[in-house]
Amino acid sequence: MSKKASKIVKLQIDAGKANPAPPVGTALGPTGVNMQEFCQQFNDRTKDLMGFKVPVAIYINDDRTFTFETKQPPMSGLIKHELGIQKGSGVPNKDKVGHLTVDQMRSIAERKMQDLNANDIEAAMKQVAGSARAMGITSDAV
Repeated sequence: MSKKASKIVKLQIDAGKANPAPPVGTALGPTGVNMQEFCQQFNDRTKDLMGFKVPVAIYINDDRTFTFETKQPPMSGLIKHELGIQKGSGVPNKDKVGHLTVDQMRSIAERKMQDLNANDIEAAMKQVAGSARAMGITSDAV
């Protein structure tokens, strides 16, 4: 018999750096979940994504057991990592801070594909280009 999660907590945590302090402690404290156990499992699962914020959905059961699912880092984080920049433009329609090639967009789209609602890689690349445009980053035509 499978358990039905009674509560779902969604967070974005730095990969490999979860600890019982806020925001993890603030979100999980009231649920009675063993925060140290969650942090250990999360850090083990995300150690290869160091440097990114990782979205996580934590499914908490009535008996205080939990499972969790990690997703790919946010699109903006992947784009910034790919270009080696710290942040996007404050005025994206005027100030451009970088340029994505088709190969870079394909790389990001392939990595993020499982979290996107795109039917194929070209549609996913258009989503990457749109996110980049909103950050003040130009891109090659898709």
